[in-house]
Amino acid sequence: MTKLRIVVVCLLIVLSATTVSAQSDAQKSFDQLKSLTGSWEGKNSMGEPVQVSYRLTAGGSALVSEIDGHGEQMISMIHLDGANRLLLTHYCAVGNQPRMQASASPDGKSVSFKFLDATNLDNPQSGHMDHVVIAMLDSSHHTEEWTFTDHGKEMKEVFDLTRK
Repeated sequence: MTKLRIVVVCLLIVLSATTVSAQSDAQKSFDQLKSLTGSWEGKNSMGEPVQVSYRLTAGGSALVSEIDGHGEQMISMIHLDGANRLLLTHYCAVGNQPRMQASASPDGKSVSFKFLDATNLDNPQSGHMDHVVIAMLDSSHHTEEWTFTDHGKEMKEVFDLTRK
């Protein structure tokens, strides 16, 4: 009986260690996005210059993205909501604040955020940022595809960015 207890205790310790060390997809995606910290420059879909910067705030619990392009500035905050959900809140130039939930791509090279809800949005058909895909091509190159939806019509903006 004593040997059985030792085996059970050892098994529980091994299983506990495995569970603690396993990261959720949300945490992996957040860690991947944190690697974007710094300044980026590039062009939008129309060839116009755009600047994007990422920085950590709130003790590393949130990632701030600041976009400066064609006369407009926008901010997005990315953070974990519990262990299994990664959220992005986009403070848009149109005056609303859509929240989007992340999902990682199967290859782990991009993170997609899809519309969840929003503040200051008259109705779900009103113009708002609907989804974002951030693709990490390598440590000094990434793209961001932003899709704005207004009464069923989608408008995409793609930023092709390199690290400064």
